[in-house]
Amino acid sequence: MMKAALHNLGCKVNAYETEVMEQLLIENGYEIVDFGDIADVYVINTCSVTNIADRKSRQMIHQAARRNPDAIIVAAGCYVQTSKDEAMADPDIDIIIGNNEKNRIVELLNACIAKKRETDTAEIAGIHDLTHEITYEDMLLKKSMEHTRAFIKVQDGCNQFCTYCIIPYARGRVRSRSMEEVLNEVKLLVRSGVKEVVLTGIHVSSYGIDTGSSLIELIEAINEVPGLMRIRLSSLEPRIITDEFVDRLSKVDKICPHFHLSLQSGADSVLLRMNRKYDTVEYEKCCNRLRDKFEHPAITTDIICGFPQETDEEFAETCEFVRRIRFFETHLFKYSKRKGTVAAGMSGQITEAVKADRSHILSDIQKEYKREFMSYYIGREVEILVENKENIDGATYYVGLNKEYVRILIHEEDYHGRINEFVRVTPRGFLNEDSLIV
Repeated sequence: MMKAALHNLGCKVNAYETEVMEQLLIENGYEIVDFGDIADVYVINTCSVTNIADRKSRQMIHQAARRNPDAIIVAAGCYVQTSKDEAMADPDIDIIIGNNEKNRIVELLNACIAKKRETDTAEIAGIHDLTHEITYEDMLLKKSMEHTRAFIKVQDGCNQFCTYCIIPYARGRVRSRSMEEVLNEVKLLVRSGVKEVVLTGIHVSSYGIDTGSSLIELIEAINEVPGLMRIRLSSLEPRIITDEFVDRLSKVDKICPHFHLSLQSGADSVLLRMNRKYDTVEYEKCCNRLRDKFEHPAITTDIICGFPQETDEEFAETCEFVRRIRFFETHLFKYSKRKGTVAAGMSGQITEAVKADRSHILSDIQKEYKREFMSYYIGREVEILVENKENIDGATYYVGLNKEYVRILIHEEDYHGRINEFVRVTPRGFLNEDSLIV
C-alpha cells in the first residue's frame, strides 16, 4: 500500500479541497500518513495570496522532496496556477495540479507512476487557463476529518479584482455549485455525524449570480436538512447585507449569528485605491442591520495595515472606525506586495516598521472590544457544541463554541458528556483573553 501525506496552505477553500483529495486517495487504496513522515506521495495544496505565501509553498515542496527524494511530489493550487512556468522548472515537482483540476489527482498520479517506471522521470501537468472557465469543479466531501464541523465549498472564483489581490487570476471567474449538489453533500456529512456546516468559497456572496440563484436561497434550503444543527457563513461582502437578506436570514433558525464582513480599511480614500465596492457609511449600515435583527451578533472583519500611500490621517480614520463598530474580532494583515497586482506597482509603499506599528496599535484597540463582547456571556446560560479537549497550563478542558463563536471551556472533571454533543453551560469568567470558563 502506497503512503500519501498532504499539507494545506491558505484559505478554508483550500482546506476543503485538501480533504477531498485525501478522501480520493483513501478510496483508491492509499494510506494517509503525517506530512512529517516518510511517504511515497506528498501533496502540497499551495497558496498564492501574497509573495510570502508563494515562498512558503515552495519551502513545503522542497521540504517534502528532502524528506524522501524518491517520493512523488504533487504541487496543487494557487501558486502553481499563477506561476506555472516557475513550477514546471522546479526539479522537485513531479505533478502540477491547478485549480479546477484537483479532482483528477488519482488519474494524474497513475500517469506519473507509469511514466516514472518507463523513464525514471516525471513531469505531469494538470492545469489550464481559468480566464473563461464556467464549469464548477466536481468535488464531493463525504466525511469531515473534524467530525463536528465541516466546510462546504459552494462556489469558486471572484469577479471583484481588488487592486491588492491575485485571486481572480488564480481562481478565475465566479462559478457556483448547484444547490442539489450542495444539499447532497450536507446530507452525507450529517449522516457521518457532522452537526455544523460552514458555507465557504472564494467569494461566497457571489453564489448564484451565474445560475440564477442566490446565497440566501441556498441557506434556506440547507436549513431544512434533518439532523443538521448549525449553519455558519464564511467571509461576506458587505454589499450582500441588504434589508431583505438580513430579514430572511433572521428567520433561518439554524444560522449562527457570527458574521465576517471584510472591511480592509476604515478610510474611504483607501477603499477607493483598493477598488473595494463600498464605503464606510454603507459598511456601518450593514452592521446596524445585523444588530437590529439579531440579539448579540458577532461581527468580525479583516483590515490591511499599511496599504500603499496610507497616510497617518487615513490610518487614524481606520482606528476611529474600528472604535465605532466595536468588532468582536479583527484579523490584521500587514500589506504584502503581490507580483501581478495593481497595488504592487503603486507609488508610496509603506515601510515594514510603519506597518508593524499600525498593526500593534489596531491590535491593542481590538482587544478591548473582544473582551467587551465576550463579557456579555458571563452569567448567561448558552448552548455550546463540544469540539475537542485541550491541555492549558497543565489542566485539561473540553472546548466548545457557542453560536457566536465564543470559546467556552469546561474542566474535564465537570463534564461527563462526549465530544460532538451540545450542552448548556453558564460561563463564570475569563480563563484567558481568548476563552471563557464555566
